[in-house]
Amino acid sequence: MVVLLAEDDELILKTIEHKLKKEGFEVILTRNGQEAIELIRTQQMDLIISDIMMPFASGIEILAEVKQLERPIPIMMLSSMGQEDIVIEAFQLGASDYMIKPFSPNELILRINKLLNRP
Repeated sequence: MVVLLAEDDELILKTIEHKLKKEGFEVILTRNGQEAIELIRTQQMDLIISDIMMPFASGIEILAEVKQLERPIPIMMLSSMGQEDIVIEAFQLGASDYMIKPFSPNELILRINKLLNRP
């Protein structure tokens, strides 16, 4: 299974990448929203994990791009504390789930497995 990980915080990016690879996922990394949108348009993926606030395009803009696809892709949004209004908007636009930073990588994997119906 292929996961697109869009996150501009290098420590969080590398931590999630390590955990996903350990769980057997193929991971495509991007550090900004515009690059994520380009990858969504050109590559197949099974899940998107995206920070809400990123350079060049936000997680909300990524959600809007995915909404236009013929094949829906589950999207896990990551946000910092105090962004409740943005999280609500993300759910209204079709986000599958979200986690507030900081979070447990183990909980992230449990939520991903549930989204993807993996044991």
